[in-house]
This record gives sequence, structure tokens and C-alpha cells, in this order.
Amino acid sequence: MRVLITGATGLVGNEITELLLKNGLKVNYLTTSQDKIQHQPNYRGYYWNPTEGIIDENCFIDVETVINLAGANISERWTSQYKEEIVESRTNAINLLYNALKNNPNQVKHFITASAIGVYPSNSDVTYSEDFTGFENSFLSNVVIKWEDAASQIERLGIKVCKIRIGLVLSAQGGALPKMSKPISMGFGSAFGSGKQWQSWIHIKDLSEIFLFALENQLSGVFNAVAPNPVSNAQLVREIAQVLDVPVLLPNVPKFFLKLILGEMHTLLLESQKVSSNKIQNAGFDFQFEDLDFALKNLFHK
Repeated sequence: MRVLITGATGLVGNEITELLLKNGLKVNYLTTSQDKIQHQPNYRGYYWNPTEGIIDENCFIDVETVINLAGANISERWTSQYKEEIVESRTNAINLLYNALKNNPNQVKHFITASAIGVYPSNSDVTYSEDFTGFENSFLSNVVIKWEDAASQIERLGIKVCKIRIGLVLSAQGGALPKMSKPISMGFGSAFGSGKQWQSWIHIKDLSEIFLFALENQLSGVFNAVAPNPVSNAQLVREIAQVLDVPVLLPNVPKFFLKLILGEMHTLLLESQKVSSNKIQNAGFDFQFEDLDFALKNLFHK
């Protein structure tokens, strides 16, 4: 089977690509960088530019499944202009794929797209499952709603659509964990705000396996991609410190200071989402990294 991946050269995309190739699947990938295009029998690159509506339709040759990971990084300062880019980078990419699939002969039967647990409201008392619909009018929630609505139009083409709502991805190669662990390792680690907010996390290897599982089992609908045991922000900081064998000495970073430094983006650090993994587990998926301590020891090779 040949799979088309957008965002294949990013942190999560690299992990998924390596896993698919390891399992004997062939990968086509779309990139906005001409110098990242390779042409190997099992790994072929094609150019696209969602902003300008450009795509090399040859990317669909022999492809049965599309995995969409395209989207601007949300961990940049949220200026008005960048907030537009966060939304448009996601919706424009899917709209371009939709039009290309609609207007070109292809064999695509399955569309799997990244999404995010940021769609759920901040609440410390609720455990969110995929059937929750009481979304609030927040920036992150609106981003995800528009993202998933764009993906839903793919269903009009007779293609199954699966939406993977991703939690806090833990990886030693990038993302949040290195940014958190560096100050902690130097003795400057501390929780954010009250530290009581829930962090629904996932090891990057389990995340990539969920995408493979969705592909192999032709899953459709919405699935949360989070480990079964979420933790508080304070516990996350403590457990990173324990694995690194350093103390946590500093008081929590107050909300007003985070808001002063980060602006509206400070909500990324303070929102509380306790998210359930039951649906993907009931579908037959087994997590390798259910507990944070085991995940961190694996990532830090302890």
C-alpha cells in the first residue's frame, strides 16, 4: 500500500513516516520545500503550496490513504496575523486536497487527519470523550472546529475520514518536552499557574502507532490520542525532575507573569483538559506507554 502524508518532515510526521516504512508501506509526501523532495522507490516527494493553491497531482498515484498533518505551529506568539495563519494553514491544506481529489482520478479510500484536544473547554472536573459537543467560543476550540469541518467535506467524495485529536506530545527530539526539561535540569523548573490543570499527554511512539492503527483498521470518526493516565501540570514537572534526578525548588510561575510574557498564548500552559482514551482502546489499540514515569524514562533513556 502507498500512503500520502502531508507534514511528513515535521516532528510527528517523521515518526509516522519511519513507522510506515518499517511496516512495509510506501510513502508519498507533500512538501513546500523543493529541496526536501526525494525520489526513492518507497519514499517519493511532491511539491505543493496550499497558500497559492498549488499541488502536484502525481502525489496521488497508487495512493489509498492520505494522512494529513499540515498546519502552522501553535507555539508561536499569537498575533492577529499569526492566528489567521494557524487557521488558514490547516483549512487551506485540506481544501486543496479535497479539490485535487475531486478533480483528479485516484484510488484514495481513507483520509486520516490530525486534530487537537484543544477543542475541549478548560475544566478540571470533566473527563472529555469524543462525543462531547459543548464547545466554547475560544480561539483554540474554533481552530479545531474549522479544521475538522474542512476534513468532513472529504466524506462527500465517498472517502472515510478519521480525525485524531492529539494531546501533549512527548518526544526527546522536539516539541514541549525539551523546552520543559532544560530549565528543570538546571534547577529552574516550576509548575505553571496553580499547577492543578490536567495535562493529557502521549508518547510520540504511541501517537505514531495510533495513526498506523487507524490506517490498518480503516477507522472513521473522531478519536482522542492521549495516554490513559493524564497528570496535573505540577505532577508533570515533578516527574520530569525525578527522572532527571534534580529537585524542584522554585514556586509556581504565576498566571499574570505568563500572560505578560506570552500574551494570549499563555492559555496553552494553563488550560485544563482531562481527556479519555477509552474509545481508541475499545477499538483494540494497546498503549505501550500508559504511565508518565515509564514514558519519561524511555525518552530520557533512564
